[in-house]
Amino acid sequence: MNDALEFNYEQWLELFSKWNEPKFRTDQVCQWIYTRKIFNYHDMSNLSKSLREKMSINILITLPILIKQSKSKDGTIKFLWQLKDNCKVESVLLNHGSYKTACISTQVGCAMGCVFCATGAMGFTRNLTQGEILGQFLMMEKLNKADINNIVFMGMGEPFLNQDNLFAAIRILNNPKMRNLGARHITISTSGIVPGIEKLSEFEIPVRLSVSLHAPNDEIRSKIMPTVNKNYPLQKLIDALKIYKAKTGERITFEYAMIDGVNDKIEHAYELAALLDGIQPYINLIPLNNNNNLNLRRSKELNIKEFGRTLKSLNIEHEIRKERGSDIEAACGQLAAKK
Repeated sequence: MNDALEFNYEQWLELFSKWNEPKFRTDQVCQWIYTRKIFNYHDMSNLSKSLREKMSINILITLPILIKQSKSKDGTIKFLWQLKDNCKVESVLLNHGSYKTACISTQVGCAMGCVFCATGAMGFTRNLTQGEILGQFLMMEKLNKADINNIVFMGMGEPFLNQDNLFAAIRILNNPKMRNLGARHITISTSGIVPGIEKLSEFEIPVRLSVSLHAPNDEIRSKIMPTVNKNYPLQKLIDALKIYKAKTGERITFEYAMIDGVNDKIEHAYELAALLDGIQPYINLIPLNNNNNLNLRRSKELNIKEFGRTLKSLNIEHEIRKERGSDIEAACGQLAAKK
């Protein structure tokens, strides 16, 4: 049976044309689903009874089932979802006061094996479908009882290893007839998948790019991010980022987890500045979040501040990221879909 969240706008038009329904039915249905978050066809009151019955018989609206919801002392909310095949993923709602950001998963598990990440320790199970990606966001908005301002594909999995479904979901989120979320409010975070960055430079929707870098040289990156650095070492990554920036003019954000004794020395700050020369980066310094069974510790606060001061002296813009959601294991690198 067809699934409504797997339909783009053109496919809705085609379906209603086959059913001899007027074109405006597409706008009505998309408004119910993506604006009003009404997922029962029988509640779509401006549709005819016969059409509602026909849709109920022929088109499912498959949404993730909420298993658990955890709220942090800082207002961060973590959601554990069960998918139709019993796989589980987590997503996070970040409360910034005046606005909120949804952190969405794109895969069940992750194949990248980064040593500081709980998701990577799970291994890879499968890609999420376009509808499963959208379903997380729509359910979060319904539970939030209000629109969510921003979305970051920074949850479980490597987004660019599920590129087709990711881009399809973004097109629906951005479509003015569907969710109408502005391109500037959508960010893709990657561990450094070069082909994905190259594809993004040609993507028709100018979404933002964030790179989980975490290392100033290949030696360190191979130790803490072995899979991605084996396939796309730093020089290949930097070359792709320079092409991306030249084509799009977009500023790139870099995530840098501060790990005690691994990547937090002053010499590493100098290396990092040299590596990113000419890219005009914005760097988020992230104190490493605790993960069970990992023999890594977060950098000392004094070292993080000194690292930041060094970057500032080298004219590299940065921010020391405020820790959010770590008490409910919802912070960067902690998502693991544990029940």
